[in-house]
Amino acid sequence: MKQAAERRSSAIRSFAGQSSPGRSPGRPSSGRSSLSQSMIRSAMAAPYLERDEERELAIRWKEERDQEALHRITSAHMRLVISMASRFCKFDLPTSDLIQEGHVGLLEAAVRFEPEREVRFSTYATWWIRASMQDYILRNWSIVRGGTSSTQKALFFNLRRLCARLAQGSEALSQADIYHRISIRLGVSAADVEMMDFRLSGPDSSLSTPVSPDDSGNADRMDFLVDDNPLQDEIVEGAIDSERRSSWLMQALTVLNERELHIIRQRRLDDEGATLEALGESLGISKERVRQIENRALEKLKTALLGEHELSAYQV
Repeated sequence: MKQAAERRSSAIRSFAGQSSPGRSPGRPSSGRSSLSQSMIRSAMAAPYLERDEERELAIRWKEERDQEALHRITSAHMRLVISMASRFCKFDLPTSDLIQEGHVGLLEAAVRFEPEREVRFSTYATWWIRASMQDYILRNWSIVRGGTSSTQKALFFNLRRLCARLAQGSEALSQADIYHRISIRLGVSAADVEMMDFRLSGPDSSLSTPVSPDDSGNADRMDFLVDDNPLQDEIVEGAIDSERRSSWLMQALTVLNERELHIIRQRRLDDEGATLEALGESLGISKERVRQIENRALEKLKTALLGEHELSAYQV
């Protein structure tokens, strides 16, 4: 336990000497950087807890809701929070935010911790701290939300490590083979692995970014996006034309007698489309007679429609 604590303290001291993401050496410290340094100093100053003392404080908090006991437990384990935050620096998110999210996970662990199980609090809290930080990273690393399932989260946080391990192996593997093996390892599809690798390969890019680097042009990335769907004016125009042609057809149907209208409706206007034989049986005539009546009705409709409008008006 003491060796693990010393390793965390060493990691914290190394972490404290690093510059925050997005801040160049020599620039004044930002508010977030100052907050992060303050958290680190407070964590380093907090005393360690022995097993018996930790168990006593946990019991006081669980049974009596002693706020002082909770404060001592969480303060003593802020080293663990900061040490774990240092592992997620590669995602280029503010250090202070990672630490605060880890502190939320630490408080959640304190609420759920059961001292009677004889497990050290740091062992239990590690899972809650890591989960809280990972959720924060997934929410803020990209403007595109991803990694919502447990397998997608595992892919997000382990893809780079697995890719590097497979690429450095003695066996020569193509990119497709690497994706396939990772998909089997994590239980996701190879397409998901490829998509996540593409997302991790570069930062988000705004669609409003000018295509020309010197801003000399007026074109944005959005201007080159292709949409195969019809334009709104085309959709409206098609709906109006369809409604107009339906109105013309309903008016032309009035020139047919009852039997002709019945056959046209059953043969041409019904979705299923009745057969000549079925119509002949229902009307008590032969299917050839049905065909003749249908052809005569169609000629009447053609004459009525062309008598009102030119052929071009009916063409789509």
